[in-house]
Amino acid sequence: MDTEPSPPRREFTGAAALRNLKVAATTLRVLMTMNELLWHVAHTRPRCEKKLGEYCGREWLMVTLPCYRTMHKYRGKTVTFQKPLFPGYVFLQLLTHQRQKVYQSDYVANLLDVPDQDLFAQQLGDILLALETDLEVRLAPQISPGTRVKIKSGPLRGLEGWVEQREGTTLVLLRLDFIAQAAAVKIDATELEMI
Repeated sequence: MDTEPSPPRREFTGAAALRNLKVAATTLRVLMTMNELLWHVAHTRPRCEKKLGEYCGREWLMVTLPCYRTMHKYRGKTVTFQKPLFPGYVFLQLLTHQRQKVYQSDYVANLLDVPDQDLFAQQLGDILLALETDLEVRLAPQISPGTRVKIKSGPLRGLEGWVEQREGTTLVLLRLDFIAQAAAVKIDATELEMI
């Protein structure tokens, strides 16, 4: 009796299936990492923050440059300037392959990876929110120990910071721990509560 040979059977053992799953998971993880925007801090060459921001805009890179408004009087004229809140730093959200594009500019001294993405994004978001208000926001380069507070009223309600008392004025420091700097916001003490 002639019987037709049966087609070869594929057997997936537990080990082979597990190996295939691991390869697929690794490949997926790599692809997701390549397509994930991550925060980076560009340490710029002196006085190149705005130039790097413009360069990144031309190259379609996501850039954040916190600036505050300052006014100067020249011969009876009042001129308003936008100055970087953190001189020497520009904050970028990049895909992995976009890092090289940033280095191609002549404005970057170093590009730093941010290890705690969530904390960095939250702290930078707090500072950007403070800059959108009419409150006076300035650089507070020295983060000194103080009382941790939460703002209980006003346009910054819910933000947390550290208090530093100077000349009877209460300053709340909105910290950006990764670069060890802070933005100082003048707030009336009645709007604060201790945490």
